[in-house]
Amino acid sequence: MSDARFFNDEPFLDDEGSDLLGREQYARHTVELLGRVRAQTETGVLALIGPWGSGKSTVLGKVIRLLQQQDNSQDWLIAELNPWLYSDLESLTAALFSEIRAALPKEERWSEARQRIGGFGQAISPLGKLTALAGLDSESLIQAFSDRISGDTSASTAKRRAEDALRQVGQPVLVVMDDLDRLTPDELLLVFKLVRLVGHLPNVYYLISFDEQTLLDVLQRSDLVGDSESRAREFLEKIIQVRLDLPAFRERDAAAMSIRALNALLDSHSLSMTPSEEQRFSEAYFRHLQDRLQTPRAVKRYFGQADATLGPLAGNVDLVDFLIVTFLRTNEPGVYRLLGRHRAALTGTSIDTAQRHSTQQPGERAERWRRRLREAGVADEHIEGVLNLLALLFPTVQQDLGNGSDTKAAAQRRGIGSTDYFDRYMVFGIPDDDLPEAAFDQALTQLTADAPGEEAAELLLRLRDDTHRITRRIEQRRSAGIHLPATALLKAMADSYGQLTAEPEMMGLVNSGMSLQFLARDLLTDLPPEQRAPVLAAMAATPDGAFLAVRTLHRVTNSDNSDSEEVQTVEDWSLQARDAVTEQIALHLTPTTGRPAEELTESDTDLIWMWRHTHPVSLRPWLRQHLNNGWEPLPLLGKLLHPTSHSPRLIDESVLAGLDAMFGLDDLYTRLDPLLQAETDNSPADEHHADILQALREHRPATGQTSPPDSGTTT
Repeated sequence: MSDARFFNDEPFLDDEGSDLLGREQYARHTVELLGRVRAQTETGVLALIGPWGSGKSTVLGKVIRLLQQQDNSQDWLIAELNPWLYSDLESLTAALFSEIRAALPKEERWSEARQRIGGFGQAISPLGKLTALAGLDSESLIQAFSDRISGDTSASTAKRRAEDALRQVGQPVLVVMDDLDRLTPDELLLVFKLVRLVGHLPNVYYLISFDEQTLLDVLQRSDLVGDSESRAREFLEKIIQVRLDLPAFRERDAAAMSIRALNALLDSHSLSMTPSEEQRFSEAYFRHLQDRLQTPRAVKRYFGQADATLGPLAGNVDLVDFLIVTFLRTNEPGVYRLLGRHRAALTGTSIDTAQRHSTQQPGERAERWRRRLREAGVADEHIEGVLNLLALLFPTVQQDLGNGSDTKAAAQRRGIGSTDYFDRYMVFGIPDDDLPEAAFDQALTQLTADAPGEEAAELLLRLRDDTHRITRRIEQRRSAGIHLPATALLKAMADSYGQLTAEPEMMGLVNSGMSLQFLARDLLTDLPPEQRAPVLAAMAATPDGAFLAVRTLHRVTNSDNSDSEEVQTVEDWSLQARDAVTEQIALHLTPTTGRPAEELTESDTDLIWMWRHTHPVSLRPWLRQHLNNGWEPLPLLGKLLHPTSHSPRLIDESVLAGLDAMFGLDDLYTRLDPLLQAETDNSPADEHHADILQALREHRPATGQTSPPDSGTTT
């Protein structure tokens, strides 16, 4: 939009844009009123009154421009005076007459008026101020002093001459002074003394502006008025002849200006809002933001801050969350700092948060947030509004207020409530350990086209080092219906499976391998059935990939989500996949031939267990062959069985069933019989081997008892 100018002091209202708040109309009214005042009195003081940020300076600027556009030689001359620049009456007086002289035309008929105005200023100003008024250099001060004491330079005489000259030329001068409410009490009294007494000249009018309540507060701190608002008002009434109260900034004005500013913001960043985003922002605005955006300046400041930081975040964060966070940063900086301190609690990733949810009622948790907001400097009247804004951002706060929330929705929209996106809102960009959305999507496009580039390489690297976040972001796109390169991703995940470095999440319950397994399951189900077996076979081309392939096949075929890791082969594609993956596992185990069981690596034993899960019928003869060719059964069991922290027993019913599927228990007991029959003092020196034998003794069935059923196993 043409008025998308956030970084000036104009609230979007200029020649390029429509007069949204009617300021142009009010400025014309002011100009008309000046003409009426001039017709009735030869001098006067008009005051434009309105709160800070309400647009007084805008109206003053429009008044000046309208007056300067008039062609009539009898129309207004403009002198602008900034009282902030002067700290005493003499300096301000010199400045006033200097500005009035500068406003007078340089034509010959104005020369006497300029001289008389200068003479009046010289008569009432100390010599030290004369250079500012009359342009004298330091060498001329002695002559000026001599002229003053030898000539007819009394103040009253000089004033009469100036008055006569101003009446004679007959053209009015308007002295404009803005923001008087920002002066100190002493400075303010100096200005009013100058306006009401010293500068009370014919055809000289004053248009001043201030926030009335602030000005009254300033006057009450002065010795002249004292601590009495009524006396302060009486004092103002003596100074000001005409009040010009700026029209109120109504709710509809605020809403219209905010909509216009929002549209300008979106246009300048080539963005748009979806219907759901419009609904969320409308809820935040009309319930909470509107009450804090009471002036045009407040609206301008808010959207200006948004414009200043949106650039690197556009497309990488949720727009509504960004706008709410910007509001908090602009209007409640203490709350914005609070967000960083309580990141884990807000994103639901802290142990303390989980404990509180189990031990505290929602009312208690909500009060905890209220206390934090007070400590962050939020005024009591704003506590509930700010708390509800936090609830719009963070599902955890919504839950603390006793309401339902959707934790997945925050991540889906790239909201600050997601641990994956939180930091973007705090650093105003994409952190070094994060991947921008455009690069992420480009990487997926490259993988789809089988044309890997820099982005794809970066994505695959982060898949190893930042597994949880990357898998969640892929899942988010999948949930949104975006087509993904499932085949390429599954192969890449298989290649990375043994190189994962990401720390576990969810209090250590979910490791990076599990995150990959869940994503692999979903991606495999997205493929047509006829493509699944070839993909799984390709995944199993490496030992690490075989582990992921087996676990993926298990999760897809176990529709009942049972804990058993048995692959349930109920469809043609799964039978083909089982056979293809088993073939790859057997190939990976080929180097074990000719090596003793004691030299099996952890990867070897993991592959044997994977084989047991996919096709135990083909595994049993393979193991028997190796046992017949030199593998010792006890060292082999020592490699296959590992003490586990989740079970105090080395061999339970589930493990026993797995051993039966792999070896056949009857055959295994027969091979181990000499060791099982041995006396305790003849137990193996290896403590782990001794524990295995003892566990097998305890489970050895009586003569004639059948082996336990194959119920699956978990290692």
